Amino acid sequence: MPPFQSACAYADVPEGGVLAVNVDGVAVAIVHADDGVYAIFDECSHAAIALSEGDVDATGCEIECWLHGSRFDLRTGKPTNLPAYEPVPVYPCKLEGDTIVVDLENPFTDSEI
Repeated sequence: MPPFQSACAYADVPEGGVLAVNVDGVAVAIVHADDGVYAIFDECSHAAIALSEGDVDATGCEIECWLHGSRFDLRTGKPTNLPAYEPVPVYPCKLEGDTIVVDLENPFTDSEI
């Protein structure tokens, strides 16, 4: 598997919004925040709910699970409030032409953030 794989077209992700995609069998939420585009595992660590169905705080760089309100930092995957206390993977992503590509093999770790 190549390090970066195509996730979606940049134009498909609304500004301040989120798009659920499947990249090589992995559910990923692609989020267009104020300061860039982020790729986060599309499942809340508290209740196994799709984060892509929640709200995005584009300015605060967070996504909120719609079920219980857990919020996750898009840069680190760490929860910023309860009930979630476990982080979710955040993947390196970048723009190649008009396509957002994601590196599933090298998620960010606490030591890199």
